[in-house]
Amino acid sequence: MNNNECTHDYSRRMFLDKVSKGVAGAGVLTPLWPLISQAQDISAAYPEELLSIESYTKGKIKVGDMLTSENVEHVQDLLDPITYIEVLEQGRQIKIVKTTTDVTKLFPAEYLEATIKNQGKAKLDENNNVVTQEGEPWIGGNPFPDAKTGLEAYANLTLSWGRHDSAMYAIRDWDIGPDGSEQYQYDFVWAEQNTVGLTNSDTPYMEGREDLLRYNAIWFTYPNDSRGTSFVNTWYYDQRKFPDLYGYIPAFKRVRRFPSSQRFEPLVPGITLFLSDGWCAGDPMLTWGNYEIVARKPMLGGVSENWHGSNPNSEPTVHGGPQGKTFFETTMELIPEVIVIDLEPTGFPRAPVGKKRVWLDTRTMMFVACVTYDRRGELWKSVQVTTSQFIDGDTVKMDGDHPGWSWTKCHVHDIQSNRMSRFYHAEEIRGGFKSGWNQDGLYEKYMTIPAIRRLGS
Repeated sequence: MNNNECTHDYSRRMFLDKVSKGVAGAGVLTPLWPLISQAQDISAAYPEELLSIESYTKGKIKVGDMLTSENVEHVQDLLDPITYIEVLEQGRQIKIVKTTTDVTKLFPAEYLEATIKNQGKAKLDENNNVVTQEGEPWIGGNPFPDAKTGLEAYANLTLSWGRHDSAMYAIRDWDIGPDGSEQYQYDFVWAEQNTVGLTNSDTPYMEGREDLLRYNAIWFTYPNDSRGTSFVNTWYYDQRKFPDLYGYIPAFKRVRRFPSSQRFEPLVPGITLFLSDGWCAGDPMLTWGNYEIVARKPMLGGVSENWHGSNPNSEPTVHGGPQGKTFFETTMELIPEVIVIDLEPTGFPRAPVGKKRVWLDTRTMMFVACVTYDRRGELWKSVQVTTSQFIDGDTVKMDGDHPGWSWTKCHVHDIQSNRMSRFYHAEEIRGGFKSGWNQDGLYEKYMTIPAIRRLGS
């Protein structure tokens, strides 16, 4: 069957058949990852109706259109339930752009190269940790680019959050109340340093730290009553273990150790972001369980044209909600195939979350949407991150020899209280901290207990 002969029903049946039979492998007309490995355009893997929003909706939605309450019903099946509510009822608008078929635009270059080079070298050991075929810690890239199970798919997300060996994100956040007003505003830094699976280094491991996965530090620089609040997470490679979590609270003028399972609480007043929400994989993956692939399907996701580098400090414009301040401008494209995974917080007896549902783009294994349900099974919160190459017209931010790629903005929406935290990847925040990838010395400067004490002072 060729591309033009495939109907909407054919693709839907193919996806349903894969899930019901537990068949692995992305792609409908031909397997996806051989095309990516040969640096080919992925169009050959999917019929036209999965590559063109106009074809999928039979002309009701086209590239360049704006999704609004007037037309969002035509793509309800392509959105997570909270995004659909935001557009239908709360004035959110989303611009539709062309599907990306050149996968090099969806990764940092070194991470994609490592994913291709290391295909077939990963396995899950007897404890369900990711190791090489020789039993060593992972060596870089997505370990399971063509995942067979929900746990394998999630491992791609957990082992390298931002797809860089290290990163420092200068972040500006606004917390919007139910009435649409700005109730809090924060500047903070989120920094990551992987210790294994390094792709921009001569060796895949940080020497002497092969038993760890990453260091992660967060510190606030604004407003004054929160300035100096800082945390550092030390993640173990063994995903059954909780990270060591230390924090410096300026009011107490001391570093204290926090309970490792305390991951479902706001970092600071007013913010809807929990540690558990980070990259939709903020907890070790084996402290969650019952991973189940519940669907394969197309979806709309914000994976291109979402960096606003030509704006001052790369700040997106806002719109929607009662006062026009609730949502960032966003573009989305038709993603031909996502894996939909349900998982439960089995390692947290008192977790307020009953279930998490996550949509992973099979081209990258990066999440494009994530929603949580409370313990009663009611829809609670969404975490939606946009990603992009850092190209905006003639403005380009380079990452070595290649255009940069990263997350660009995030909505964390508590639909039960209708509180929204929206934050974006800025160039610089108050305190003089600037964003960057693969910088030297991040661990020593920011990810030790003396470092967070120093940041707090």
